[in-house]
Amino acid sequence: MSGIFTKSMARNIFYGGTTFFFLLFLALTFDTERELPNRDNRAAITPEVAAGKHIWETRNCLGCHTLLGEGAYFAPELGNVYKRRGGDFIKGWMQAMPTGAPGRRQMPQFNLTDEELDQLVAFLKYTSEINTANWPPNIEG
Repeated sequence: MSGIFTKSMARNIFYGGTTFFFLLFLALTFDTERELPNRDNRAAITPEVAAGKHIWETRNCLGCHTLLGEGAYFAPELGNVYKRRGGDFIKGWMQAMPTGAPGRRQMPQFNLTDEELDQLVAFLKYTSEINTANWPPNIEG
């Protein structure tokens, strides 16, 4: 091969690369479309879970916490908090806030009723059951 890079060679590399990556894009798209229905758990959404999501949104929990990677990084990830701690711990933690411990960030007291706490726990339980392909890799979020 000579040391000259011709227009014809450049064109062939361009068209070959474009074709390869377009086919790769199509393959990944079809694989995603095939896998997503297997990861869906919409049937688990109950009125209690929906009410918990409403509480989550109206109290702006994403302003401090992350949920499955979305939100702020001021406070812990809560996508798997139900698996880590359980519902009774979550309710007790919410009722005990703020603890007043010096040098620690404090969660505000939202004065939620027992029913609202149960709804929030149901929502966090639902999010912990979402198939996230083992994300986050660290159990502590």
